[in-house]
Amino acid sequence: MNRIKELRKQAGLTQEKLAKMLSVTQANLSGWELDKWQPDQEALNKLADYFNVSVDYILGRDVTANVQQGRGVKIPVYGEIAAGIPIEAIEDIIDFEEITPELAASGEFLALSIKGDSMAPRIQNGDVVIIRRQETVENGDIAAVMVNGDSATLKRVKLDNNGIWLLPLNPAFDPIFYTKKECADKPVRILGKMIELRAKF
Repeated sequence: MNRIKELRKQAGLTQEKLAKMLSVTQANLSGWELDKWQPDQEALNKLADYFNVSVDYILGRDVTANVQQGRGVKIPVYGEIAAGIPIEAIEDIIDFEEITPELAASGEFLALSIKGDSMAPRIQNGDVVIIRRQETVENGDIAAVMVNGDSATLKRVKLDNNGIWLLPLNPAFDPIFYTKKECADKPVRILGKMIELRAKF
C-alpha cells in the first residue's frame, strides 16, 4: 500500500496535474495509486522531493512522514519587471523565496522586491511580496500591475465601469486612474494578486 493518492489529495492536486509535473502519463500515476505497479526509483525520488517526505513513507514502510523542515518550492524574486518582456525572459532575478508545495500547487508564483514608500506603512521599501499570476482580481485586492514603460507597480486595485484605480496605502501618494481606453492603449494589465508579504528587517 502506498500513500501517493493521499499525498496528492492533501496537496490539492489532480492526477493530471501531478502526472504532468512528474513527466509521466496519467495512466501510469493511476496505476501507482491503485498499487497495480510501483514507481521506479527516479519517480519515487521526485515524489519524495515534491511532497517533502521520505521514499519509505510513500511506499507505506514508515508511519511518519519525516518531513524536512524549511524545505519548499523556490520561486524567483524580481527587482524589476519591465513592460513587454515575458517574465520567463527577465534576467533581473535578485534572490529566491520558498513557498510551500501546497501553495505552489495552486498556481504560478513569483516574488517582487518592493521599491518606494507608496504602500507604507503596511508594505515597506525592501519588503518582498509573493504574487500569484492571474489576469483579474477582485475590488480591493492588492495586485502587481504593469503600466507600459514602467516596471510593475504594487497597488490596491479598484475597478469601475470607466476603468481602473490604482490606490496607494500611503496617504502621501495620490491614487492613479486609467480609463478603459488607456488600459487598452498603454496597456495597463494586472500581473497577479499579492498572496503574502515577507517583511525584511
